[in-house]
Amino acid sequence: MNTTGTPETGEDTSAGRNPTAPDTSPTAWPEHLPQTVHLPRSMQIGEDDSDDEITEKLRRQGARIGKGVIAPAVFWPALLIILAVALLAIIFPETSSTVMNGAQNWIVADLGWFYMLVIGIFVVFSIILALSSFGRIRLGRDEDRPDFGLFSWFAMLFAAGMGIGLVFYGVAEPLSYTTSAVKPGWEGEGVELSGLAMAQTFMHWGLHPWATYAIIGLAIAYAIHRRGRPVSIRWALEPIFGERVKGWVGDVIDVLAIFGTVFGIATSLGLGVQQIGAGLTSIGLIDGASNTFLMILIVVITLLATASVVSGVGVGIKWLSNANLSLAGLLMITALVFGPTVFLLQNFVESLGVYFANIFHMTLDVGAYNRSADAQSWWAGNTLFYWGWWIAWAPFVGVFIARISKGRTVREFIAGVLLVPSLVGMIWFSIWGGNGLFRQWFGAGDLGDITAEESMFRIFENFPLTGLLSVLGIILVAIFFITSSDSGSLVVDMLASGGHPNPPIWSRVVWALLEGLLAAALLLSGGLESLQAGSLVTALPFSIILVLMCVALVKALSLDEAVLKQHEQIRRMETVTRHITGEVNATLPNDEGFGEYLDNRIDYRLERTRGVFGRSRSEKPSERTTDRAGRRSGQTGSGPTDTE
Repeated sequence: MNTTGTPETGEDTSAGRNPTAPDTSPTAWPEHLPQTVHLPRSMQIGEDDSDDEITEKLRRQGARIGKGVIAPAVFWPALLIILAVALLAIIFPETSSTVMNGAQNWIVADLGWFYMLVIGIFVVFSIILALSSFGRIRLGRDEDRPDFGLFSWFAMLFAAGMGIGLVFYGVAEPLSYTTSAVKPGWEGEGVELSGLAMAQTFMHWGLHPWATYAIIGLAIAYAIHRRGRPVSIRWALEPIFGERVKGWVGDVIDVLAIFGTVFGIATSLGLGVQQIGAGLTSIGLIDGASNTFLMILIVVITLLATASVVSGVGVGIKWLSNANLSLAGLLMITALVFGPTVFLLQNFVESLGVYFANIFHMTLDVGAYNRSADAQSWWAGNTLFYWGWWIAWAPFVGVFIARISKGRTVREFIAGVLLVPSLVGMIWFSIWGGNGLFRQWFGAGDLGDITAEESMFRIFENFPLTGLLSVLGIILVAIFFITSSDSGSLVVDMLASGGHPNPPIWSRVVWALLEGLLAAALLLSGGLESLQAGSLVTALPFSIILVLMCVALVKALSLDEAVLKQHEQIRRMETVTRHITGEVNATLPNDEGFGEYLDNRIDYRLERTRGVFGRSRSEKPSERTTDRAGRRSGQTGSGPTDTE
């Protein structure tokens, strides 16, 4: 059996080894397994590889990269489809709005149960996976350790969890569930609904979305760190589709991922410019945010994001990200200190209790007994919109958290991704949403008709330095989008370049501009409703891919665990062989010939044992032949015989 080669290349990896020592490297695992856990290092992309070397390795793995370092079968279909949608929405805004809303209404009425069910399955699946024996498998080679310390890793997960959505909905969402957007089926009114309102918000921004990100992030992390595949969504489904991921099946998967990511970023940009417009109105710079003004804002922010793309993430974007997180933390602490501090802390603790008491019902509440148009509108604008938005964002966030998680175990990955961002989001909403609830029900009571985009700036009215805080809030939203657009454009560009980690700048600029164009198109064709409808519609096909990723993960991890068990069995058997040989030799006459005979005899008996896959660990099926005397083929008559 070729134990020093790999099934995919057969290259020799035994150089420099002690020939008498047991081989415990992953490349020496039994050749007869369906596939190895790791690709050979010569096929994997190294940190010191040049762009040309990376491109060549990608092609060896099956990526079809053309001129300009793009994958034509992915780049052009995704670009043309998104461009067509944007242009049609701009040229025919009313028709586009009608089509979008019609598709949204159909999904809510007929497929809302599917969205609710799959998100619930993702939560349960993630938790079971973390607690199972698969949890010990490392996202990388067995000797790899995390690239980042625990605190730094948590900070980056927090960065991925923070975004325009938290700032946009931080005050308004819990408040609206007690005033203008009470969930159908709730009993009570006003302040009586505050606990349920906070719990519903926790569900929208807590475990459920992050379970979605954990699924895709884990599948991608396993493929790129453990397996050695390129950074591309298609490889996460290799355990199901095999070689077909290199063809049109993989192209369709990556196109859908690009489509969803671009729509997710465009939705965030649309929300962001609405909030910036409200902020500028609150400080008196403009009288109101018209569509024309919003289009100007989109152009300005898109150009800033494009400049960030051109400068590169290593120049200024890292500083911007750190500054933005610091600014978000500063504003949150300000809201805690200058707001009703004791109430906010009480709000967090009590809301957690309500959340855990109602989590199962909220997870599967599809509104089956609320059939009115108002009820359908609530689900379309709230829970189902969020589920669509999270699924649309999943490729971007999944790739981000996968890339920073090399060396973590499956259990560490899921625990960190589920718990840290969820907890941060709950604290954020407890503070900002708590400020809104306190002012409405125990204070001025003037927030009943508040809009989401202006809500944060209304809360600033109760704090010192209102104008400064409003300016900081505007800067916060702007930088959130710039950093998200830059990172999102990089992810989209990698997908459109066959998984190349350094895709060309020109194509990243194209995607950044296209995101701005799509955001403008969605706003012109119906504002917030079209943004919500766009996310919900684009998420439908990708939700199927996420379900398939769950299946692919189980298949990949099952094979991985089987390989680990068999490899451990081999290691133990070799340890026993050496121990028994040494012990027996120590008690027998010091005769070299006898000792050599005994060593061979013991080795032979252990080699004849069967592994977990029913084959001898040292032989291929074609090699397991014996002569009629019971001796192994190739032995002389004087060798040991099989007496069984």
